Amino acid sequence: MNTKLHAVTDAKGRPIRFFISAGQVSDYTGAAALLGSLPKADWFLADRGYDADWLREALEDKGISACIPGRKSRKKTVKYDKRRYKRRNRIEIMFGRLKDCRRVATRYDRCPETYLSAIALAATVLFWL
Repeated sequence: MNTKLHAVTDAKGRPIRFFISAGQVSDYTGAAALLGSLPKADWFLADRGYDADWLREALEDKGISACIPGRKSRKKTVKYDKRRYKRRNRIEIMFGRLKDCRRVATRYDRCPETYLSAIALAATVLFWL
């Protein structure tokens, strides 16, 4: 049983929204699921897994600038702000702090809904209380 956790965070790295997808599914699935519920923001920071033209166009329609490096297999290179991209470490730190909770790191729960509930509870305690 393998899953991917997709998250939307604020500028301080605190989680706002989560989405769980199957482990073998592309990151585009998580991006499409969270796209409709994105808060008002200036920038969208993501790793190479989220590099897609349709995502960049959807973000542009919402008035959000994308800071996503292009995939290695992309034929046309994409420019992005490397200095701003370094701030993505806040997102990685958030995932690391979530995994400090043993239940989240080892995934005791079989049901994805229960696992998502454990993640939401851990995020609430760690970041919002």
